[in-house]
Amino acid sequence: MNYIIIALQLIVALSLLNVWLIQYNKPTQWRGGNAQSIQEEFKVYGLPVWMCYVVGFLKVTGAILLIVGIWFPQVIVPAATMLAVLLLGSIIMHVKISDPLKKSFPAALFLTICLIIIFYYN
Repeated sequence: MNYIIIALQLIVALSLLNVWLIQYNKPTQWRGGNAQSIQEEFKVYGLPVWMCYVVGFLKVTGAILLIVGIWFPQVIVPAATMLAVLLLGSIIMHVKISDPLKKSFPAALFLTICLIIIFYYN
C-alpha cells in the first residue's frame, strides 16, 4: 500500500508542478472561463493578481513537500491538507463563474487523492 500512496503523492506533485511551472502561460481545456493563462484565470474569477502568486507559491511548495515527504513523512499531512484546501478553492471558483463541470475535474481528482493521502497517514 505504501508504494501506491507514494505514487499518488508523485501524481499530485508532478501534475501541480507541471501546471504552475510549465503550463503557467499556456491555454488548456481546464482553465476557468476563456482564460489563456493562470493570471487570466484569476482575473476571470475576480481575484487580484497578487493572489495568483500566493496560490502558486503555496501549490508549488505543497507539491515539493509531497515529494520530500517520501523521505520525511512528517510533512505529508500538512502539505496534503494545504493542497486539499487550495484545490477545494479551485472547485469553488469554477462553480462561481458557472464553468462546465468538466473544468473542475482535475481539481476534484487531486482533491480526492489528497484526501486519500491524508486518510492513509492518519
